[in-house]
Amino acid sequence: MNAREKFLACMAFEPGAPILKWEYGYWAGTVRRWYKEGLPLEVGIPDSFDGGMSVRAEKMGYKEGGIVDKDVNKAFGLDQPQLRLPVTNYIYPLFEKVILEDNKDWTIYRDGWGITRHEMKDHSSPEKIVSGPVKTMDDWEKLKERLQPGIEGRLPANWKELCKSYKDNGYLVVLGGGQGFYSSARYLFGDVDVLYAFHDNPKLIQNINSYLCDFWIALYEQVIQDIQPDAGFIWEDMCYKTGPLVSPKMFEEYMLPYYKKLCGFFRDNGIKNIQVDTDGNAWRLIPLFLEGGVTCLFPMEVAAGMDVAKLREAFPTLQMIGGVDKRELMKDKDAIDHYLEEKIFPTMKKGGYIPMVDHLVPPDVSWENFSYYRNKLNEEIDRG
Repeated sequence: MNAREKFLACMAFEPGAPILKWEYGYWAGTVRRWYKEGLPLEVGIPDSFDGGMSVRAEKMGYKEGGIVDKDVNKAFGLDQPQLRLPVTNYIYPLFEKVILEDNKDWTIYRDGWGITRHEMKDHSSPEKIVSGPVKTMDDWEKLKERLQPGIEGRLPANWKELCKSYKDNGYLVVLGGGQGFYSSARYLFGDVDVLYAFHDNPKLIQNINSYLCDFWIALYEQVIQDIQPDAGFIWEDMCYKTGPLVSPKMFEEYMLPYYKKLCGFFRDNGIKNIQVDTDGNAWRLIPLFLEGGVTCLFPMEVAAGMDVAKLREAFPTLQMIGGVDKRELMKDKDAIDHYLEEKIFPTMKKGGYIPMVDHLVPPDVSWENFSYYRNKLNEEIDRG
């Protein structure tokens, strides 16, 4: 079976379905460490990639402009990556990038989405959003000019040829990503101001999410005329270590109606697998995600309490991807064995689950330990 067939069977909880051999991704510094410790270097990663940048693995998949790992994939015989359809589903045309401040160690700039960002030049820490392009309804109305669902310019010039290639090569094709009903508001207002906006400017939040829902549906209606996606993808990152950034009540009022509408569109068009990517502890939101039509959650960060064994007991039909605690891979082999046998292997047997490290693998994980973990996981997958 190819990666697409394995994915569809596993996510359908089919008895005895094979499990994909996938990882999420790695810090560039991690991959460089592994090359020194024994990972065969055949393709490599660009010299321009500093240690804090991400190298995409199978779950992150192919995306225009992203660097996808080849060497780790080959070393362990991992499956073919998924493919995110190259659809521009947010701001278009982009704003011109403008450097606002240039310091020795950092810059502040306005990016193509109109977001003002603070970036460390050595990428030693994640970028920070200083402010978004929207503060008032007038700002939002003006920004809508760049959120029109006309397909021209939102697809690559060779779109038809790409679609044929995707079909001929049996890719697992995913539609969406990059945006959701919290993440979009976060980009429009900024990390802090968005939290105030839910309280102080609820009509604007409702207007934004209603408009974006209709925008995505109108855009995706045109995309699916040319290719049938296997999964829909919504990116949120709306939780932190101990819980969600918005209350379940806020989710129910400001996001749930639009989840129902967008997920309904996906289902009506044969897209049965609908994934949400959110870091952090999402326990309190999972019932609402499921009510909204979501079928799958990832990356299941263990440090934030996302224990896949406990989650499987609580939500028997929830598809899960991720959930392998990166911190356990920093310990010894006995610890890795214990963790896999206690948490991961039993959950695999219950179906609907693709195990992998619960986000980018950090440089603290040695090649020896990662190899030990990945080989043990592959052996268990092969046993079926």
